[in-house]
Amino acid sequence: MGFFRLLLIMGCVLLAACAEPGPPEQTEIADLARAIRALDAQVDPAEAERAAQIAYLYPLQLAREYEVTDPPLVHNTKVNMGLRPRGLCWHWAEDMERRLKQEGFETLVIHRAIANSDRVLRIDHSTAIVAAKGAGMYDGIVLDPWRKGYGRLTWMRTVEDRQYEWKPQHEVLATRLGTKRTRRVAY
Repeated sequence: MGFFRLLLIMGCVLLAACAEPGPPEQTEIADLARAIRALDAQVDPAEAERAAQIAYLYPLQLAREYEVTDPPLVHNTKVNMGLRPRGLCWHWAEDMERRLKQEGFETLVIHRAIANSDRVLRIDHSTAIVAAKGAGMYDGIVLDPWRKGYGRLTWMRTVEDRQYEWKPQHEVLATRLGTKRTRRVAY
């Protein structure tokens, strides 16, 4: 009888190990809400909680809408080939920014940022950043559902992101526009 019980337990453990991961744990959402609240004493705890819920759950909805079935770079290729509707990093950032701004937060602000815009060998990357109202993006938290793929959120303080050097989106776009104007004049 002991052998069969052991076999049953091992089978259950094996099945549990092979199962797909479930939805984001409430503890992860709570951790993000705490981090958002910690941005500034004036941050409304209810707003921090709503922002954290949206930041975790909305990208999972977007992943279904974008028809994500592959890691980020493979999905990007499918989008660029016209095989998927959306899912490039700037789509995630744009949609995340739009959704968070719909909340009309009074104590939070949403920024957009771009990294690697000045590197020749790396493709640039976009994200949304949540910060306390009146604070800049470098005092905020990166909300990046593209990085891990499948709409799973990566978040951290902007200044702690060792993978990307973020710049404000408006500065990057202004530089690009200036470069295009200069090129046109040169021809």
